[in-house]
Amino acid sequence: MRFRNRAEAGRELAGLLSDLRDQGALVDPLVLALPRGGIAVAEPIADALGAPLDVLVVRKIGAPHHQEFAVGALVGDDPPLFNTGSLDRLGLTEESMAPVVERERQELRRREQRYRGDRPAPDPAGRTVIVVDDGLATGATARAALRHVRRRRPAHLVLAVPVGAPDSLDHLAGEADTILCPYRPAGFTAVGQWYEDFEQLSDTEVLAALQTH
Repeated sequence: MRFRNRAEAGRELAGLLSDLRDQGALVDPLVLALPRGGIAVAEPIADALGAPLDVLVVRKIGAPHHQEFAVGALVGDDPPLFNTGSLDRLGLTEESMAPVVERERQELRRREQRYRGDRPAPDPAGRTVIVVDDGLATGATARAALRHVRRRRPAHLVLAVPVGAPDSLDHLAGEADTILCPYRPAGFTAVGQWYEDFEQLSDTEVLAALQTH
């Protein structure tokens, strides 16, 4: 199974989430997309649920010389959340990753300012919060995002991704009240392999989505 693009993936998730809403399971929903890719998946979901859409900026902390391999993640002003097993396997320490953390923290703040400006982040307390991304590989960014939202006391916390690595999804059990992922292929190696069109979104496209919701 390959999605044509993120919008198609979002429409499939939207159908599944609409079924849950009709069963009374999604009261007062708030959709939070992990930009940039997650915003294109989240748009059809927010439209189908009639829910507000916002972003939750998360930055992956990549291993030195292999930036695509996440050894941790950052959200807001939270301390970095590291995968200690990955650090150990690579001979890294949290202290040695400090320069990477600082660089990613700066980029995180830049994106938050770009996407939100002076607009406050929505309050998830007492709401159904649906965290959306375009896929799940290591689960590092999703874990950080879910823990960040959980501390703000949502009534129900949902992770919605179109496709994900089965082991990573299993390791996230307990981080969300509901994990919705229709495709969990055994041969998962990267999110992009499950999309025909996996072009990177721009900041301009993220802003356009936010301004219309």
